[in-house]
Amino acid sequence: MELKNYLGIYISKDTATAVCVDSQGKDGGVVGCFSVRAEDKAEASPHLLASLISQGCAEREWQFAEVSVALDCAMFMQHNVHSEFTDSKQIAATVRFDAEEALATDVSDVAITFQISSTSETGSELTVFTAKKKMLSDVLASLQSGGMDPMSIEPDVNCLSRYVCRKLSGSASEQGGTMFGVLSTHSGYLMAPHKSGADFQRASRVRTFLVGSAKNRDELLAREVLMTTALTEGSEPISRVRVFDSAGVVDCRRLGERLGIETEQVDLADAAVADKQLLTECANPVDFAIACGAALGHIEKAPAASFRDDYMPYQGKKIRLQKALKYFSVSFTVLLIAVGLYFQTQLFGVNKYQRKVRDKFAADYLTVILNQPLSDGFAFKVALNKLKDVKRQVEKSNAGVTADDEAAASKLTLVLDAFNKSAGQTDLSIKTVSITERSITIIGDTSSRGNTMKFFATVKSSGLAIVSETLSTEAGRDKFRIGVEPVKK
Repeated sequence: MELKNYLGIYISKDTATAVCVDSQGKDGGVVGCFSVRAEDKAEASPHLLASLISQGCAEREWQFAEVSVALDCAMFMQHNVHSEFTDSKQIAATVRFDAEEALATDVSDVAITFQISSTSETGSELTVFTAKKKMLSDVLASLQSGGMDPMSIEPDVNCLSRYVCRKLSGSASEQGGTMFGVLSTHSGYLMAPHKSGADFQRASRVRTFLVGSAKNRDELLAREVLMTTALTEGSEPISRVRVFDSAGVVDCRRLGERLGIETEQVDLADAAVADKQLLTECANPVDFAIACGAALGHIEKAPAASFRDDYMPYQGKKIRLQKALKYFSVSFTVLLIAVGLYFQTQLFGVNKYQRKVRDKFAADYLTVILNQPLSDGFAFKVALNKLKDVKRQVEKSNAGVTADDEAAASKLTLVLDAFNKSAGQTDLSIKTVSITERSITIIGDTSSRGNTMKFFATVKSSGLAIVSETLSTEAGRDKFRIGVEPVKK
């Protein structure tokens, strides 16, 4: 079974009928049906019937998405009420006050639902149904305890009218002048679909009445048809009556003579069930039609006249949505935690490898760069640059020339060049020459201050810049101390 199936339940005082309808078909094909009965009528209760229905569905392994309930006409009352409004929302907001005024009784302890029978310039004529809230509470609690939360609870005549409009009505032209009369064991129903009944948007004219076992069904039906026609004056005229009698005693020929209207029999279940074996577990075709009409309410787009709209509104879809969101939120949270733990584990692995590499690098760095340990905040790039400098120095050292030797040799060459150029001309005498990494210091003397200036000029022309100088005269010699460095190109 698919989860899209719908379940319709018809509940009376001591019996109940369940019909499972397949929503995939356009007309709602019947999957199965059965009836249950309380053996002891004195102990009959909604709880017992709900338990039997739930057990029967479980035995047949029915799976369904939604449940609807039809109440027997003995469990509600029907009234004709006038409303000054024609808009359904305005009617719904004021129907309780209109019903209380029309019935001249307190309606605080009853649930109310309605259907619009006709509209005019003066307002709307309503078919109002009332049911005791306590009775509805018992039915709801009993069904919910069996795992069935009905989406709607409707009067049986509405569900039967829906079934008749969908399964038995012919063309739109026929519907306007045809009245359907259905007699069950204890109840009678009259329905006159409107010409717009094909789209199921406008309510049929409906009426219920009790059928006693000793009453003449021909006379009873004739009287009720005439009364219903009189009550619906101004509507489409009735030109045909189609009858189904569960007892099979109504004589359509004699009834037609009484009414002066064409009368014919109709098979209530033939249009809905191809295999009559499906009906063997049902109490009678009328109960089947009412339960099937309740299930068909899920397929129609038109709103149903449900007591739940006024009392204990249906929350099934909202609760399921909340549960789905809760499940999704929990699942999404668990997924996020799992993803977070995965990436955190990967990060721990990377950090562990980095710490291992750093520890090894720090030990090697300390060995190469003496007395300079690798601190915690030391950048690897800086450390690598220092190691590259050391590597270059080692390579030059292995080649026989260090970087300092190269620099000293270059500086000394410049100094000697200056000495050679000016020694003979200035009577130059050099005492000391000190060459460091940054500068060259020359200490010496000449025979005069003029010769000293000539030496300084020779030094500058040799590619050296004098950065400091000290001059003095002693024992006929002009002494000097200068600091020079190669001129930067």
